[in-house]
Amino acid sequence: MNNFLFENKTKVYFGKGGVKEYLGCLLEHYGDTVMLAYGGGSIKHNGVYDEIVGILNAEGKRIVEFPGIMPNPTYAKVQEGAKLARENHVDLILAVGGGSVSDCCKVVSAQAKVDEDLWELENTKRTRPTAFIPLGTIVTVFGTGSEMNNGAVITHEEKKIKGALWGAQADFAFLDPTYTLSVPMKQVISGAFDTLSHAMETYFGKPDENNEAVMRSVIRNIRVLLTDKDNYEARSELTWASAMAENGILKIGKVTDFQCHMIEHQLGAYTNCNHGAGLAVIHPVLYRHLLPANTARFARFAQNVWGIDPAGKSELKLAQAGVEALAAFIKEIGMPTTFAELGVPADTDLKAVADSTVLTGGCCKKLSREELLDILNECK
Repeated sequence: MNNFLFENKTKVYFGKGGVKEYLGCLLEHYGDTVMLAYGGGSIKHNGVYDEIVGILNAEGKRIVEFPGIMPNPTYAKVQEGAKLARENHVDLILAVGGGSVSDCCKVVSAQAKVDEDLWELENTKRTRPTAFIPLGTIVTVFGTGSEMNNGAVITHEEKKIKGALWGAQADFAFLDPTYTLSVPMKQVISGAFDTLSHAMETYFGKPDENNEAVMRSVIRNIRVLLTDKDNYEARSELTWASAMAENGILKIGKVTDFQCHMIEHQLGAYTNCNHGAGLAVIHPVLYRHLLPANTARFARFAQNVWGIDPAGKSELKLAQAGVEALAAFIKEIGMPTTFAELGVPADTDLKAVADSTVLTGGCCKKLSREELLDILNECK
């Protein structure tokens, strides 16, 4: 491992009934005005909204609603939220939903405190914000682990870029697996695959047993939910695996490889496709390209994550079997395996996607623009 410093400021309240038990006490530490942020309104149908509003009212808070945060939050939506927060002198932002709601609110928190354009501040001046509106999260969709870090993925529609911005990190996060029960299974599986993707992209920088355990847990518990969708224990495991995959612990002291995420982000900028589903299509194709440059890591992945018997197999054959096990699992859980299945329009400019994708240093090899385009074409 490389040398590191580690701190995670987010206090996590995990388990059933946590919001009802603890949120009111937490609200005492913040001012009178709370921005309640959420997505398409599903929380109004599953009782979550009524529960939270009831607690806010009981604590005498003035509620400013910020609804309609989309699955791939846009920079325009960020600016809308920042303007609303400024005008109402918001004291706390409460993000209720999945990673998209959390990501949007992280950047709203920062943008509301600075006069200049945050995208330009971070991407042109290379400066990060230092002042934020306090943020808390209530997770209803697991997968991204967004509740325990300060990174956000935002789509700048005018620039045709889906990329990272850095904002506030939540003071507190509620992870109640029962809140995920009303989420459509397609979205649950997509989010869980995103967790697996985060773990894989960290793992291939330097394989380790902690990461292997998280991946095996995700794989096992996705399979449980496919036969028993209300299984609380499986949802609990997937909820915590999501947090573990992106709270920094698995990345400590490592070089990571998030090239699949970079490719999918730009595909999303051009097509607004589902994030987890896009990753599912790209991962096996990408790994077939990366595998020859580091067969040992992929062979370990095959044996320790997928349980493939190495007997009678060369290192290369074992490595290839691991990638094909991943591809078979994606098909098994009903995720798309091609862009056509994903619903990506046939006329999408894949060269533009390849040309605008952020190239990472990579743990196995650094891809060229030409190879990125080959990968995208192979995903069709």
